[in-house]
Amino acid sequence: MIPTSFPTLSTERLLLKQTTFDDYEALIGLRSDKEVNKYVIRPAATNKKEAQLFIYKISTGFKQKKNIYWGITSKDEQNKMIGSICLWNFSKDYTTAEVGYDLFPTYQNKGIMTEALQTILTYGFQVLNLQKIEAYTHRENIASKRLLTKNNFSLITDKKDADNIHNIVFSIKKTP
Repeated sequence: MIPTSFPTLSTERLLLKQTTFDDYEALIGLRSDKEVNKYVIRPAATNKKEAQLFIYKISTGFKQKKNIYWGITSKDEQNKMIGSICLWNFSKDYTTAEVGYDLFPTYQNKGIMTEALQTILTYGFQVLNLQKIEAYTHRENIASKRLLTKNNFSLITDKKDADNIHNIVFSIKKTP
């Protein structure tokens, strides 16, 4: 079950924390960057109002136990959001969730998303007691597929994304 107070998580290099209205510029960047969104179908946030509406949506979603959306920051620069990672699309019984993530291109290929994903998997399985976490990614997104397989996700060949025919689905199950 999703907690009532927002869980701030820490890794060796990163702080995963609640996104606030002060993060609107980073969200504009992440949600409008052509490279970040190359394989993603989602509404862009191209101005302060759109970004703050998205922040309101994810904050409300957390209170309604629909998502947990973390801003990724470096411990050295905790006020600078460099990406995001979330658990969302929870099953009705809160045993399955979907993970989503994005990262500014200048921070890619440095192990940052692996570090964040491993932390989210541990949190999801040990704290939230999820039994399965899924990830939907574009079939041509080599970096995302590599991240998922590196972190023990398996391709689910018989499951399709009803919202995007180009996506493939990966999942990882809780180990006993």
